[in-house]
This record gives sequence, C-alpha cells and structure tokens, in this order.
Amino acid sequence: MGNVSANAEVAHLLAPAAVGGLETVVRSLVAAQRACGAPARVVSVIDGPASDPFLTALRQRGIPVQTIPGQGRAYWREARLVAAALETTTRPIVHTHGYRADVIGRWVAGRLGCPLVSTVHGFTGGDRKNRLYEWVQVRALRGFGRVVAVSASVAERLATSGVPASRLTTIQNAHAFRTDLLSRREGRAALGLPADGPVIGFVGRLAPEKDLAMLIRAVGGLARPVVLAIVGEGPARASLESLAATVLGPGRVAWCEGVIDAARVFPAFDCFAISSKTEGTPMVLFEAAAAGVPIVTTAVGGIPDVVSEREAWLVPPEVPAPMTRAFEEVFGRPDEAARRAELARERVKRDFGVERWVAQYEAVYREVGR
Repeated sequence: MGNVSANAEVAHLLAPAAVGGLETVVRSLVAAQRACGAPARVVSVIDGPASDPFLTALRQRGIPVQTIPGQGRAYWREARLVAAALETTTRPIVHTHGYRADVIGRWVAGRLGCPLVSTVHGFTGGDRKNRLYEWVQVRALRGFGRVVAVSASVAERLATSGVPASRLTTIQNAHAFRTDLLSRREGRAALGLPADGPVIGFVGRLAPEKDLAMLIRAVGGLARPVVLAIVGEGPARASLESLAATVLGPGRVAWCEGVIDAARVFPAFDCFAISSKTEGTPMVLFEAAAAGVPIVTTAVGGIPDVVSEREAWLVPPEVPAPMTRAFEEVFGRPDEAARRAELARERVKRDFGVERWVAQYEAVYREVGR
C-alpha cells in the first residue's frame, strides 16, 4: 500500500446487511488490502443479528472487525461510539460505504481530523424516505477528501448533485478468480434446484430497483419450460411471490435464501439475469462471468462498461419482451451462448483484476493521507 500502508491504518466503516453487493465489495477489498500487507480493518454498525453472516465471513478470513451497536434514531450517540472506536489508532484513513456510514463518517472524521474516503456503490431511488436519505448522503459527501464512484454513471450523478469534480474519481469494482466453485450438480443441490432442466438464476436483494417483476414477466413469456431461481431476500419478496404465482405458476420459480458466498453456486445456472433499473457496477456480474455462465442483463449503470454485446445479451430496462427474446437465444443457440460466456470470462480476468483495483485505491489513500 505504499507510504500510506506503512503509516496509516484504513478503517472501513459500514452498516452491513447479511449479503449484498456492497458487502461483497468490502469483504473482497479488505481481504486484498491485507494480502498486500496493509493494516486494514472493518468497523461495523449493527442493528441486530441480520449482519452476523457477513461479520462471520470477515472473521473467517482473519479480518479484524469492531462492532458498534446501532442506536436507533440516536445518530449522534452512534457517531460518538464510532469516534471512540477510531480513536484507538493513530489517525486512520476512514473509508465509508453506504449512506449511513457516509453521514456518520463525515461527522467522525471532522471531529478526529482523519482523512476521509467514500466509495459510492450506487443509488436506488425508491420512495420519498429513501430519496431523502440519498439527499443527506450527497450533502455529506461534499465534505469528503475523495469520493470514489464505481461507475461513470454514478460519478455523473454525484457531480450534478454538487460533489466537487476535483474530489471525484471512478474506480470500477474487481473480481478475484477462485478455484473452489461448485459443480453444476453440487450448486443445484446446495440451492435445492432440480438436477436436470434449464435454470435461469438471479442473485441479489429483492428490492424495487432490481425490478424482478420485469424478470418474472420475461421468463413467463418463454415457450420452453424454464425454472427461475431467485437467490436472495428483501422487502419485495411477498409481492414478487404473488406475481410469480400468477405469471409462472407452480414449479417454475425456486425461492432460495440469501447465500453469503453466492459466487460458488453460479455454475448451477444455465443463464444469469440482471433486470435492474439502476446499478453501479454489480459484483454479481463479475461472479457470473467468472463462472462461465451466459449473461442476460439490462444495460444500466456501469454494466455496459464491463460487458458488451460480444460477451453478453444487453437489453433495455423495464421492458420484458427484449429479455424474453434474449433468453430464447441463450437456450436456442447454445454454441453462441458458450462463446459469449467465454469472452466475458476472458474480459473480466483481463480488465478487472484485483491487483489493479488495490493499486487504484492506494493512490486515493496516498492523496488524502498527505
């Protein structure tokens, strides 16, 4: 980590869910930094047992974790607890992830005089309450030493919202290839899926911005019998179950609980789908590509910067018919599907490696740590 790693600890601050793209990024980045000899750790604000699987996965990798009990709406008390945790080291670089951590981190770093970095993983929009949170987040980000966007579209949103361009940089996410992926049979057994027959997979949070309603309707338009495997949990679960029962009927959808290390089960799928209305640079895209699974995805956020029509099927958001046609091509042209999947795998391995990713963050830390 250059000069910074020799002199300053990097404290990653977040309020995690059990699973998710943000959590995967933090886990991968901290592990990669520590593998390079950097004194990085995680400070986690927790509201209950929901985040336990994420914290357990960190500890299993030997990553130091300090937990701060959430204080409900007593945000100043929460911020003071975080400040006390960070005072145990000598002027750490505080690296925040997510709107709650951004707001807390802004106050804490100002009080302690710590260099401050945020990675903005994307914006979900949604209802009035969530949009208010995002507005408060962006106002806090204006005072950060450096704000990292995971895609050009996120950087543009931040710039138009008042974050100074001189403090903005874009660093796309990365993926560390692994050798412990499950086989197709093992992955299906782990998820409780049929051993035979075509399966389209989705992995992620069941939330409005992921637009699983569009995905369900797209699968419902297929003439061939295909099972849709939905791996994840979230607030939209009940409404999606009702829609799936109407559109797909019995036996056509498998509801799988969230999986902490979901990258291992991707070989269970014959096709992987992303139906989002908005995205940053989703980690599941890298995981599907690394597993050699054909990809059908909406062309939103940073997704077209990772895969093109050469490597995947890109479709417009919020319109089921183009996605249905893409699925038909995947299953009707298996040689072409395999060709694009291999090209996607090669591109991720070539252009989105962990070493380059860590080096880009090293440069950011050096700049704010001067």
